Amino acid sequence: MKKHHQLVLCLLTICIVIFTAACGKNSTENTNASGEKELLVGTDAVTPPFVYMDKGKIVGYDVDLISAILDEAGYKYKIDNVGWDPLFALVENGEVDIGITSITITDDRKQTYDFADPYFESKLMILAKEGTDIKNAIDLKGRKVGVQNATTGQIALEKIVGENNSNILKYETLGVAFMALKNGDIEAVITDNTVANEYVKNNPNDKFVAIPDDENFEPEYYGILFKKGNSLSGEINKALKTIIDNGTYTEIYEKWFGVSPDLEVIKALSTEK
Repeated sequence: MKKHHQLVLCLLTICIVIFTAACGKNSTENTNASGEKELLVGTDAVTPPFVYMDKGKIVGYDVDLISAILDEAGYKYKIDNVGWDPLFALVENGEVDIGITSITITDDRKQTYDFADPYFESKLMILAKEGTDIKNAIDLKGRKVGVQNATTGQIALEKIVGENNSNILKYETLGVAFMALKNGDIEAVITDNTVANEYVKNNPNDKFVAIPDDENFEPEYYGILFKKGNSLSGEINKALKTIIDNGTYTEIYEKWFGVSPDLEVIKALSTEK
């Protein structure tokens, strides 16, 4: 009987050790069916043409780009639509290996995260209804303006009208902000130029106009997001340079934007010479 109890105790101890080890395993150590390491890529699929849902599938420029980069680097991967705010938290705590969803590289974000080399140059634009008297960002003072929460659009607007300004309406997604503009709840939305132009082109019945302001909005650069101190960014930078040099980057860019990229801008920002 004593031996029986000892056997049960031994088996129980082994189970506890196994369970504890499993719980302590980093959640980003995903493996596929063949046992190979599989990276988890997180995104926010609400900003065409960069990332959006099409018939239940995550598609867009960022999707094609990160796929080409990871294929070149030799990684297996899975792309998951996790949302904007959750993405940053998931990357920071290691539950997501890579974040890509037109994320602007900023000094503030670099305090918490690592970035790969810039892969896209962007500028902010003002989206408003046709017939608006808004000509530039200064004209937004005293008006209700929508932004996606925790984006560079919010930061840029706060620099002009002041932080904690009650006229700044922060939305969880750009889609909700666009709807608020359409309904007349706000007079404008600040967002990236490509997103603004794409929305105007694809939604002519909304009668929106995209207003540039190169004087008050500085160029921004998108980067691939990693947990601080990661071991992936070096390989990703090399793979990004390779697909730029072999023409894959240009093919993807032309597919989604219909024009050729200014490669010299991106090459000048590369750490891989």
